[in-house]
Amino acid sequence: MLKKGAKKLLRAVGLQRAQVAAARMAAERTGLATLSANRSDRTGGRILAYHSVSQPQTGVNDVSLERFERQLDLLTDLGFEIVPASTIAADGGQPNQVAITVDDAWTSAAEIIAPVLRKRDLPWSLFVVSQWSDHTDEWTRDTILNWDALKRLQGEDLEIGSHSVTHPDFAKLARSEIEHELQASRARIEACLGFAPTSFAIPFGQSMNWTDEAQAIARQTGYDVIYAQAENTRHPATIGRTFVTKFDNDRIFRALLNGAFDNWEEWV
Repeated sequence: MLKKGAKKLLRAVGLQRAQVAAARMAAERTGLATLSANRSDRTGGRILAYHSVSQPQTGVNDVSLERFERQLDLLTDLGFEIVPASTIAADGGQPNQVAITVDDAWTSAAEIIAPVLRKRDLPWSLFVVSQWSDHTDEWTRDTILNWDALKRLQGEDLEIGSHSVTHPDFAKLARSEIEHELQASRARIEACLGFAPTSFAIPFGQSMNWTDEAQAIARQTGYDVIYAQAENTRHPATIGRTFVTKFDNDRIFRALLNGAFDNWEEWV
């Protein structure tokens, strides 16, 4: 009975912490959007970081289908050109260029995101957590795309990159663990999809989640481009991305495009 009670308490505490974190994020994004200037002085393109669409179990990372389509409409209405992330990563891109990236390979990537982007003839990138797509953990089987599903996406206007083996915080890993996460995920993607990815998206992606050592090992492993999930605060050798959250209505999304969150990090 005591063990059951302790488990219930831990679940309740975890849920409460998640709710507090979500409330904090909503307040911060609303406040920064209100205070932001109307125009950004950004000289290059912007890469957007999504996770899932209409897959609520991803929490603050999930964007509704209605909102996702509305954001794509806004990009068009505001005169943005949607280009591959690699275009912006190569030379910084132009201020009117935006790229769409999606992390983790949740099932909504194939079931919702791909059809929406295909209909609009838009390019995108997807970053895969290799062990999740192996479906070795029971929770992944109905929530994460397996390798067969990922194969079916190949041939679309899609760039696939690595997002590690297990989605760890790289700042907390020993060198051997960093090497394994970077090398094994790349090898697994090559074995299952037929190519070795040259791009990597940092799990969590904040400045505190990446180190000089991890950056050096990533380059040695064969990754030419390493994407963060932060802008001005990111590791200087990485490519910035702007996180899109469930709270981002039209006003917040416009502010996001104008740089309202370029100095903001999710958990810092």
